[in-house]
Amino acid sequence: MNELLTGLITGIIFGFLLQKGRVIRYDKQVGALRLVDMTIVKFMLTSILVAMVGVYLLVDLGLAKLSLKATILGGNIIGGIIFGIGWGVLGYCPGTQMGALGEGRWDALWGILGMLAGAALFAETYPILKTTVLTWGDFGKITIPQVLGVNHWIVIVICLVGGVLLFRWFEKKGL
Repeated sequence: MNELLTGLITGIIFGFLLQKGRVIRYDKQVGALRLVDMTIVKFMLTSILVAMVGVYLLVDLGLAKLSLKATILGGNIIGGIIFGIGWGVLGYCPGTQMGALGEGRWDALWGILGMLAGAALFAETYPILKTTVLTWGDFGKITIPQVLGVNHWIVIVICLVGGVLLFRWFEKKGL
């Protein structure tokens, strides 16, 4: 029960931040897809960079354990294409469409129904996918630091510096 409560609280906080960051706005979604408004990119990149530091700090302190999923290029590429088409057609990604529905924008309900239908289709075709698409480019449970043979903090610092430089460039360009 504790995990459910934690999930509910963090979900509410994340939804609040999505709404306050204005990333659930249709114009921001389309702006990101057209590469003319980087609000969503900045929001997600900030989330990723903070999570990188937080997760690895917890792992190094022995308070958490990484649970990696296998890197499978076939599933990642095809899934990414389906995700991108859905985002482009609807104008919402999964998290933002839930927030948009919460704001009373009923058009987001179509995307939610599409996600449920897609999940059902995936579940029904999983036995076939398991022996085909989900074997293409299977690199196993790897991380970038493992591939490079370096300490994870080197990669994290490089990503943080790159993120800050990217943010500065976005701001300079008015994105």
